[in-house]
Amino acid sequence: MGAKNSLNSSPRVLGGEGRKVEAVKSKVFRDAHNSFRLFFLTNRLLSCSRKKLLPLSNGSLSIRLIILPLLFTFTSSLLAQSVSPQIGSRPNGIGYASSTLFDEWGVFNNIAGIAKLETISAAFTYDLHSTLQGANRTAAAVAIPTKVGVIGTGVYRFGDNLYNEHLLSAGFSNKFGITSLGAQVNYIQYRVEGFGSKGVWNINLGGITELTSKLSIGAYIVNIVQTTISTEDKLPTKLMVGLGFKPIDKIFIAAEIEKDLDYDPTWKMGIEYKFHEKFFARTGYNVNPNKAFFGLGFNTQKFAFDYSVQHSTSLSLSHQATAAYHFPKK
Repeated sequence: MGAKNSLNSSPRVLGGEGRKVEAVKSKVFRDAHNSFRLFFLTNRLLSCSRKKLLPLSNGSLSIRLIILPLLFTFTSSLLAQSVSPQIGSRPNGIGYASSTLFDEWGVFNNIAGIAKLETISAAFTYDLHSTLQGANRTAAAVAIPTKVGVIGTGVYRFGDNLYNEHLLSAGFSNKFGITSLGAQVNYIQYRVEGFGSKGVWNINLGGITELTSKLSIGAYIVNIVQTTISTEDKLPTKLMVGLGFKPIDKIFIAAEIEKDLDYDPTWKMGIEYKFHEKFFARTGYNVNPNKAFFGLGFNTQKFAFDYSVQHSTSLSLSHQATAAYHFPKK
């Protein structure tokens, strides 16, 4: 099967034989997808131990395929989990406790977070994982206010030419009194070199209620329709619920719990401190798995520049840089 052949193409063989062909193609892709994801994890863990194992962006595909039979042994527990599309240096700096954040990165976090934007915003971010080649992430987001609400669009990529995931997102959010509500549709494509690609759709919903000028509550659900890639593999369905507290104008405190239907909850907390009119410092921490976060930001009326770093004992450091432009209001 060539890399350019899509697994979504209809078979030329009709009837029962056609269904068998599609079933075989789907299983081959699923096994390759799961195996390469396990390969990413194995490579990263060994890299953190300063052991080099076939860098993903270099080397021969045929050499890497030698280890696939070994990886197949362990794929039964992997399922078809996607890399988290939560991204943006500001939410990353506070440990992705982003349920109550209002900015353009709501396109990849809580879609309700774009509801208060008053001008067109465009942002780009790059997430670098220096310990594992081929595991970097890139995303761009655009938010456009209209008379009836705010439209948000985004594009996201994880991986390299060997294995990658792409996400295209379109959403809408509006403010109703003290509550902001939003919904978005996502198209996710998985591609494994030599095995083709597979695309699926899912839907996210989100809301934020500002109880007072200092206290807000937010929640959003990812993949509410519980999309599946095949009869055996599914995309993760997650629920995030959080609180945002602003005791004074210069300090914002966020707490959140994230629950994947198939895993124990992750607890998140973060703090943002405005130490100058245009400068911000951020920090955060996650439990299960344990991760530490730190970030800095520079924000003007037109421009925003943010940097963040994430550290975990198993996956070492990642660095993320973000730039955003807010178009002048007409």
